[in-house]
Amino acid sequence: MGHGPGTTLPWCRDTFGGSLSACCGPSRDGAAAGTHRQPVGITTRRAAPRGMVRVPGGTFLMGGNDPDGRPEDGEGPVREVRLDPFLIDPACVTNAQFATFVKDTGYVTEAERIGWSFVFRQFVTGGVMDATVPGAPWWAGVEGATWRSPEGPGSSIGDRQNHPVVHVSWNDATAYATWAGKRLPTEAEWEMAARGGLEQKRYPWGDELAPSGRPRCNIWQGRFPTAPSRGTMPVKSFQPNGYGLYNVSGNVWEWTADWWGTTWEPHAENPAGPAEGSAKVIRGGSYMCHDSYCNRYRVAARTANTPDSSTGHTGFRCAAIV
Repeated sequence: MGHGPGTTLPWCRDTFGGSLSACCGPSRDGAAAGTHRQPVGITTRRAAPRGMVRVPGGTFLMGGNDPDGRPEDGEGPVREVRLDPFLIDPACVTNAQFATFVKDTGYVTEAERIGWSFVFRQFVTGGVMDATVPGAPWWAGVEGATWRSPEGPGSSIGDRQNHPVVHVSWNDATAYATWAGKRLPTEAEWEMAARGGLEQKRYPWGDELAPSGRPRCNIWQGRFPTAPSRGTMPVKSFQPNGYGLYNVSGNVWEWTADWWGTTWEPHAENPAGPAEGSAKVIRGGSYMCHDSYCNRYRVAARTANTPDSSTGHTGFRCAAIV
C-alpha cells in the first residue's frame, strides 16, 4: 500500500463520514465496508490464563452527556445496558507479551507487511514518507515503523518491555486474542469495566481530572503539539480503578470488537455493535489527548479507525467469557 511524492494520507473518521479527530490517529487508505477479514491461521494457545479481572455484569448506564462531550461521536444519549459477567485484562497487552505471541506463531503484523505506520512526528528517527495528513501535521507516515521499532528505523522496545504494544491494527489485536484464548472486549464491556463500578462519572476514578493536584492518567502535558511528550508509559502506571483496571484513560487508545455506529436502543442486553461497517471503535484516549482539542480520555468518549490502521498510540487489552 505505497504512497508516492506529495501524497495526502487520510486519517481516522475521514473514510467513513463524521467529523475529523486529530487525536485518534490517521487511517490507511483504501478502507471500505465489508472488505476487512479477520486474520486466519492463528490457533488458540490455551484457555484464557489467570490474572484477568472478573467484572460481575449486571446493568449500568452507558454513554454520557458531558457538557464538553461530542454529540457527533454518539456519546449519548445515556442508556441502560445489561451485560453478562465477563473477564478482562487488568492492563493493555505489553511488548513482552506480544513478542511471546510472535515467537510462538511467527505472526507478522500489518505494519510489517505493508512496510510503514503512523508515528507522532516529534518521535520520528528516520524514514519519513513524502506524504501529509490533512489538518494534522504532527503525524508522519514512517517506513519501517512497527511494534518492534515504534519510532521508525533505529528505534527499539528494549527498555519498554512493560509498555503497551503499539503499531498493531485491529486485525493484529484479534490474532493475538485468538492465540491467547481470549477475544477483544465489546464496546459495552470495555466501558462497564472502565467505569470501575462508578455511575456516570467523567473518569474511571471520579469527576475531577487530577484529584489533589495529582495526575491519574497519561495524557498530553503542556501546549500541544510543541511541548515535549513522554510517549507511552508502563501499562500499570497510576492507580487502578475500582475493578482493578489500569490506564483505561490515556496512554494508548484501545481496540474493541465493535463496528462503529452512533444509534442506540434505550435498553440493550449484551450489545455487540452494528453487524457491519468500515471502522472499529477505539476507546480510552492516549498520551496525545489534550482538552484544548481532544478530551476523549473521558470514560464516555469514543471514536474509531479502520481495522487495518496502525499508529504509535493505539494498543489493546483482551476479554473472555467467565
